Amino acid sequence: MGVELLALHWVYLLFILLIIGVMVMRRDTSLVCIIGIFVISVMTTGSLGKSVGSVFNSFIFAITELLSTILVICIIVAMSRVLTDSGINEVMIRPVARLIRSPGLAYWVIGILMMVISWFFWPSPGVALIGAVLLPVALRMGLPALGIAMAMNLFGHGIALSGDFVIQGAPTITSKAAGIPVGDVISASVPLVFVMGVVTTIVAFWFLRKDMKSGALTVDQNQLAELGNQQREAAGGYVKLMAVLVPILFLLDVIAMIMLDLKGGDATALLGGTAIFILILSTLLHYKENRLEKITQYMIQGFEFGFKVFGPVIPIAAFFYLGDSGFKEILGDYLPKESHGIVNDLGVALANSVPLSPAIGAVTLTTVGAITGLDGSGFSGVSLAGSIAKLFGTAIDASIATLTALGQIAAIWVGGGTLVPWALIPAAAICGVDPFELARRNLIPVVIGLLVTTLFAMFLI
Repeated sequence: MGVELLALHWVYLLFILLIIGVMVMRRDTSLVCIIGIFVISVMTTGSLGKSVGSVFNSFIFAITELLSTILVICIIVAMSRVLTDSGINEVMIRPVARLIRSPGLAYWVIGILMMVISWFFWPSPGVALIGAVLLPVALRMGLPALGIAMAMNLFGHGIALSGDFVIQGAPTITSKAAGIPVGDVISASVPLVFVMGVVTTIVAFWFLRKDMKSGALTVDQNQLAELGNQQREAAGGYVKLMAVLVPILFLLDVIAMIMLDLKGGDATALLGGTAIFILILSTLLHYKENRLEKITQYMIQGFEFGFKVFGPVIPIAAFFYLGDSGFKEILGDYLPKESHGIVNDLGVALANSVPLSPAIGAVTLTTVGAITGLDGSGFSGVSLAGSIAKLFGTAIDASIATLTALGQIAAIWVGGGTLVPWALIPAAAICGVDPFELARRNLIPVVIGLLVTTLFAMFLI
């Protein structure tokens, strides 16, 4: 039996429902989360002054928990800007262009390359890294620009970002909200990401080939001619050197992670440190003047991107940390001794009052994840998915890690840039297609993928 539920538990549950409702209406949840933290604090401490301060302290706690994740993404984005400006990315990717010999190969080669690059560079920089280089090649082979955008989108912002196995930004957020190790979420997400990725990309390719054969979708010859007229400067010696060195360094990082069993913060630190040195070396080699200032400028660009992306995440993460590990750190030791955290207590109460099953848990997590993605961020709601996964996992005595991974996948596939435009727009812009048409094309494959993945997850829970 769990601890007796207090008014505090019911108010927390009420704010969870309010947050979901606000997300359904596609409105920002920051205000609701801040009010929720304040109300919980007033009820707990009975002090207005402490409650006002607890809002700030909850933000500090959330930022501290997520700082390594935010920082590594900032650094990697800064590094990718240098690689793009210097032309190193083009030389790195050029050999792959030789593999593209048909429209079908163009779809799969671009998609798989986008997935691999997104694991190390994140999807948004990945679009810039490969889009401009491989777009004209794929168009010449007969793959329409919309098909290229779909491949980049589904493999990068879908498969790579929903698993995020290397940088571990998404699983770090969800695991902390669920109160389990990040490695557990990553391990549980591997089969789910695989099923979701295979189903979605194959269905999307089938629809794409069908429309190409019927003539409903063709290559824009004007776009192809315009791209063909663009002249590129020959790469310098240092560019070719760095084009070889960059993938080697990241490959060594992966080998080190495996051999030294580096996970979580240690793996993030290794990637971040490598990216910093690549950023510095690339900048020093590329620029003849103001080299020191350029390094700082690129880092500022990276920080602007990172905090812009994670700005909406901080308030909602702070609220959901309050439901578990952050309560004692933020407010103090106010819960009963037998309590295991607000969310755990609610999960036990749910198990004792409502008949639940793995099937209901899986459907609930997919639905909650998809709803959290409706705000167009993908990351702002994954804390909610982790928290709900812990609640249901406790209630049905099921795998919290699998439920967490399922909610994370649904949230990021919907909000991370395959259906709701946040990261969908860059891919559409690079390929010169309508972002709304791209979202429409992605809709049926992604929905089918989520349905199949949810059914598959029921057998793992």
